[in-house]
Amino acid sequence: MSARHGVTALEDFARALLARVGVEPEKAAAVASVLVEGDLLGHDTHGLALLAPYLGELESGSMAASGTYEIISARGATETWDGRRLPGPWLTMQALARAIELARAQGSGTVVIRRSHHIACLAAYLRRVAEQGFVAQLHCSDPNTASVAPFGGTRAVFTPDPLAIAFPTAGDPVIVDISASITTNGLTNRLRAQGRKLPHEWLLDGHGAPSNDPNVFADDPPGTILPLGGLDAGHKGYGLALLVEALTGGLAGLGRADPREGWGATVFVQVFDPEAFGGGTHFVRQMQAIAEACRASPPRPEMPPVRMPGERGQALRREQLEQGVALNPQILPALQPWAEKLGVAVPAPC
Repeated sequence: MSARHGVTALEDFARALLARVGVEPEKAAAVASVLVEGDLLGHDTHGLALLAPYLGELESGSMAASGTYEIISARGATETWDGRRLPGPWLTMQALARAIELARAQGSGTVVIRRSHHIACLAAYLRRVAEQGFVAQLHCSDPNTASVAPFGGTRAVFTPDPLAIAFPTAGDPVIVDISASITTNGLTNRLRAQGRKLPHEWLLDGHGAPSNDPNVFADDPPGTILPLGGLDAGHKGYGLALLVEALTGGLAGLGRADPREGWGATVFVQVFDPEAFGGGTHFVRQMQAIAEACRASPPRPEMPPVRMPGERGQALRREQLEQGVALNPQILPALQPWAEKLGVAVPAPC
């Protein structure tokens, strides 16, 4: 079993490393909080596993350590920002805070960000919004790279294009965090580094043959990730990818039609206040009824009871807040060289 580490110790460690490469305190705190939240929820390819590459981006200047965003358009309940390649977790938290302000005043609020850096785990943002009684959605694309082919194709056009939504119920909020692809870059790259294969044929080699071997990405021509739905129903993931691209790069006015700037993100944030519609109490009543009906659905043979999206992650979060975070065993070794270089002590197990 992996050693466990206290949440505060991990956040302090991440914040200290970020500060040593020049990240302003508020931004360092936001990045540390979002990354640790990803691990708390069990998204361990999008938690502290990202800190070492983030530090590399900061050191090279590809991620900006200081400054603020520029509002390039504002009309009613919508704003568009230029993120100036600032840390994605800080920008996304700022955008959600602004979207909540707009939703309180006008029923809904939408912020689109272009030229953000990577934003980590989408679910890490939305729990806190839904717990305030709001409905929120968050979509993200990276116009600077591509690993997912359109349905029927063999050359990459999209990133996995994650999309998430959260809403309140009478208990835990429901948190849907999926991607328009059948798997993610993070998992594929981790398994490739470990010399392991994916559990199913979720990839295509460069000639269009299905594969579970991440090494197809090193072939010439390179392999790709299949859209959500795979070989049989990948047209659905393809459609979702187009939706994400329209709401991010399309609305931001900057995306795949433009020169690449490096690893980053284009982000769509939208918040709804149910009080402006049918009422918050009625919203919870309706969604609680749906949640109860889903859980009451008899499971298939030899399957566990039906659960709501985000239920397992939030239960794991509560457990890890109490007992410590069980980090993937690769994470702290990857950060050890940075800790030594920057003079920051690696946290001891709790």
